[in-house]
Amino acid sequence: MREYSGLLTDLYELTMAAGYFQTGFDGRATFELFIRQLPAHRNYLVVAGLEQALDFLEHVDFNAEEIEYLRRHPIFAKIRSDFFDYLRKFRFSGDVWAMPEGTIAFPGEPVMRVTAPIAEAQLLETYLLATLSYSTMIASKAARIYTAAQGRQVVDFSARRAHGAAASLLCARASVVGGCTGTSNTLAGELYGVDTYGTQAHSWIMAHENESEAFGHFLDTFPAGATLLVDTYNVRNAVNTIIAMDRKPAGIRLDSGDLCADSRWARHKLDRAGWKDVKIFASGDLDEYKIASLLRRGARIDAFGVGTALGAPGDAPHLNLIYKLVEVERRGEIREAAKFSSAKVTYPGRKQVLRYSNSRGEYVNDRIALEDEPRNGGEPLLIQVMRDGRRIGPNEPLAALRDRCVASLRHLPKKYLQLARSAKYSVSYSRRLKQMLEQVRRRVQHSAVK
Repeated sequence: MREYSGLLTDLYELTMAAGYFQTGFDGRATFELFIRQLPAHRNYLVVAGLEQALDFLEHVDFNAEEIEYLRRHPIFAKIRSDFFDYLRKFRFSGDVWAMPEGTIAFPGEPVMRVTAPIAEAQLLETYLLATLSYSTMIASKAARIYTAAQGRQVVDFSARRAHGAAASLLCARASVVGGCTGTSNTLAGELYGVDTYGTQAHSWIMAHENESEAFGHFLDTFPAGATLLVDTYNVRNAVNTIIAMDRKPAGIRLDSGDLCADSRWARHKLDRAGWKDVKIFASGDLDEYKIASLLRRGARIDAFGVGTALGAPGDAPHLNLIYKLVEVERRGEIREAAKFSSAKVTYPGRKQVLRYSNSRGEYVNDRIALEDEPRNGGEPLLIQVMRDGRRIGPNEPLAALRDRCVASLRHLPKKYLQLARSAKYSVSYSRRLKQMLEQVRRRVQHSAVK
């Protein structure tokens, strides 16, 4: 599979593009991506996936085999040959505005705005939705886990639980955006420059004659950074064995059992041995709820490895991210677009999201306005990231994206950081936007009467 294939889209995007081309509908369109509502277990979202989206936009094309496949497809039997010539030369030429990765977002707020010739903009819908939706879902889960850990280290252990190898890489990256300090996924470490972590499996312990031999061989191999797995047989016997060997490891890992009681006992024993700097690492089907409970009960854990809950979050396995037309410009005339169907109204026009804070720096409310409206002290969240199909500036380091997320979480009032669903964050629409929606509604109704 080609990474930047134009066929990475739903068939109806291609049929619409062909329809626009064949009928000479050459307008320049603006689409916006946003989420209608939060999942039941979320108070906010953390935007992620922008780098992958922009990379695709810069490189997407159709090769000869893909175009020939479309020529043979029955649905394109009556399409003129110059449409396939158009695909052969296809490159994205539009402008993109987006919230930077690591930004906190709420329902209704555009996280990305795409302006391009309408056929181009239409073809990109599927890829953009899939990419931003998945990474934002993971980063949002990671932020909850980071918050539950109360400043302790969180590491992505999801590679073996993600929905495929490609997803494991995106998950590792997005989890760091959301606050994780690193990943167990070695390729993700190489691709994204993030820290990688690993200990050993139970098979290492079981392959040796006894734990003393297993621990000794691992310490011989990794004298400076060994974290030893102590729950294969009996946690307390294993910790006593390590101390009796008088070979201090970098850490120990608890992967099962009573993590709270065992961590407290192990911390006491390690401290008595003078090993106060030996870290206690916990893993084993953890999520934000279990981590919060462990710390509330006094667990002495320094770092957490989280796998399934990050790679396949069961409490919010998908996001209702959508891509809607808000404006079409043809022959110098701008026509705003909106949807009026019950419970699925969309607002017309190119928008900006403005965030307002109080004197303590806490976020108070957001306002969605037309892009040219006065800011009145609000911080604009959408910035231009592409012009004429090319990125503006280099990619941000992943550490900077994580820092943005962590800083934003500090500015979010504590009631929104609770794991349970809390009060709804205030997001409003400007008066001009509401007026424009009514104008578009009247225009459409008037046109229907004709």
